[in-house]
Amino acid sequence: MVEYLEVGTIVNTQGIKGEVRVLSQTDSPEKRYKIGTKLTLFLKGKDPFELTVASHRKHKNFDILSFEGYPSINDVEPLRQGTLMIPKTELTELSKDEYYYYEIIGLEVYQKTGEKLGQVKEILSPGANDVWVVQRQNKPDALLPFISSVVKEIDLKNQKAYVEIPEGLLDDEN
Repeated sequence: MVEYLEVGTIVNTQGIKGEVRVLSQTDSPEKRYKIGTKLTLFLKGKDPFELTVASHRKHKNFDILSFEGYPSINDVEPLRQGTLMIPKTELTELSKDEYYYYEIIGLEVYQKTGEKLGQVKEILSPGANDVWVVQRQNKPDALLPFISSVVKEIDLKNQKAYVEIPEGLLDDEN
């Protein structure tokens, strides 16, 4: 059975010429949305089907895509809320200390003292570096920058990450 990884969600249409607005979850949209690339669309209540990228451009925080055979807004309207995915086999090998989002999301996060901080529930990409959103028990989520001074070790085999929290980073400290 083929395993798929999410690269984005179609959140809306864009204009009347068959473009869609995609909220991406890929670190390389230029590669994932290159003209001619095939993506698999998963829509609730329908069998997955393949789409071929006809155009790609950036607009604000979105990737704007059009697909071969979908020339108008009426054609792409039913694609809204669909999830764009690629087979896991299409992933390229990363260098040491680089990770795919799917490898990080779900990791248990521990402070160097051994105290469990929480679990990575999402990754934000605001600019210079990624930010891990760590869900904590009975506390607000912690936002941890993915930088070497904070994230000390990632142990994918045991699904754990070890961090060193700089003083003042977490708002609930006294």
